Amino acid sequence: MKLEIEHETLYRYDAPVRSSTQVLRLTPTSSARQQVLEWTLETSGTATRTQDGYGNVLDVLTLDKPVAEIRIRAFGVVDTLDAVDEPADSGPNPLSPLVFLRATPLTRADAALLHTAEAARRQSGSPGGLRELGAVLAKKRGKLADNDALTHAFIACCRHLGVPARYVSGYVHTPAAGKDAPATVGMHAWAEAWVEDRWRSFDLAAGASAGEQHIKLAIGADYLDACPIRGIRTGGGLETMEMRAKARVARAPRQAQRQAQG
Repeated sequence: MKLEIEHETLYRYDAPVRSSTQVLRLTPTSSARQQVLEWTLETSGTATRTQDGYGNVLDVLTLDKPVAEIRIRAFGVVDTLDAVDEPADSGPNPLSPLVFLRATPLTRADAALLHTAEAARRQSGSPGGLRELGAVLAKKRGKLADNDALTHAFIACCRHLGVPARYVSGYVHTPAAGKDAPATVGMHAWAEAWVEDRWRSFDLAAGASAGEQHIKLAIGADYLDACPIRGIRTGGGLETMEMRAKARVARAPRQAQRQAQG
């Protein structure tokens, strides 16, 4: 599925921001299941691009003069495949999955989570067993469960069971439900767990794997490592945020094109 994405975030302040630093993980990278064809990041100032310890594209926006608003816009085209698993991390120095066994403050299991995890220990070495664990967590927390909290709970259980697991941030595209209903795209989070020598995806909110409707932006031990925007500021007073995102399917899926050409 070839998706055209446009995502804009606008921060407004009731007093001038004297200085600020925004850390942005809003640029996807190509992998086995997604190919970045075009991507542009526009900011209120000049951002410095680097790479963090997890291999994510990191843009650091530092503003050292007073501003009343900060605008961040990301847009581009990503071609995704309906492949639910990543064979391995790409890049010259991929991280060992064992890095993602370490508990963090957001993924520390309480007594209730430990009990749930232990009940799933026997099946935790298979993708199906972990999907059952995810379904149990989702059922216990209910339909209105916070997606980030649910993802962190799943990661906490996996790590307790000795299964490396990590947080993923990105976009999810939801097709139009009817003739008069628009397609939507929004920020989303899911988990990946290292099972049987590869990363398996678990979208706890959907009760399914990540598919061609998902675009991965960043990975990390938890939300704080992978969140799309994180910053600090001096001054500014009250902050209000407006966010809008839209997407459309550009052409037929890449997989279908290959089959037609073959």
